[in-house]
Amino acid sequence: MARLAGVAGGFFTGVGMLLHGFGLWARRPGIMLLGLIPAAIVFIGVIGALVALGFGMPTLTDWLTPFADDWVAPWPDVLRAAVGAILFAAAIVLAAVTFTALTLAVGDPFYERIWHAVELEVGGSVPDHGLGFWRSVRDSLKLIGLGFVAAIGVALSGLVPVVGAVLAPTLGVVLSGRLLALELSSRPFEARGIAGPTRRAILRGHRAQVLGFGIATQLCFMVPLGAVFAMPAAVAGATLLARSALDAAVAAAASAPQPTRSAQG
Repeated sequence: MARLAGVAGGFFTGVGMLLHGFGLWARRPGIMLLGLIPAAIVFIGVIGALVALGFGMPTLTDWLTPFADDWVAPWPDVLRAAVGAILFAAAIVLAAVTFTALTLAVGDPFYERIWHAVELEVGGSVPDHGLGFWRSVRDSLKLIGLGFVAAIGVALSGLVPVVGAVLAPTLGVVLSGRLLALELSSRPFEARGIAGPTRRAILRGHRAQVLGFGIATQLCFMVPLGAVFAMPAAVAGATLLARSALDAAVAAAASAPQPTRSAQG
């Protein structure tokens, strides 16, 4: 019971970090407004792709299910509606991840100012610079690849009998939320020279916070225009998430017993 309470507490702590990120709008509105520019540009492209997919969905589902042409009505329509819903759920996962990846790549100079402002608020060791444009592009391409894999997983989960209709969107929110949290929080780590394996090891002890922050961010992205206004706050909140994990790792290392040398014969 205590462990469950701890997990729930960590989850809502992660949600609170996103809310704290929104609070930066009141403290530093100038840099937050700058963060809207790349988010709005990429949002228009992503929404356009989703709208095109929606209009083309009947043709796509017909092409994917030719075997249902001879079925008795209304079963062909039921099957194709289910397939369309599964595909669109997968597309939303890929769209959210692609939006984040492209926005971070395009708007790296803007978002660097946001996470640096949060770093200064938290205090301690603050890096002087971010990742650079090409490093951001590489990380963004990697995130899109992972998002594509997650979208396939969501589509396959929708094929599970009975529970697939609920499982697919739920899994989509969880997987995309986790990917968003990991990518958004990577800047403070990599600016300190902490590579992927070490970063994942540090965050492993904060799974509930990562999930809470990621799911809250993904749900904000699903609100109309939410992705545009939530993106700067997500960058700020992710910086808090990363700093919390980093500070905990430093404190744990400092309190760990130091190995003693054995006496030499």
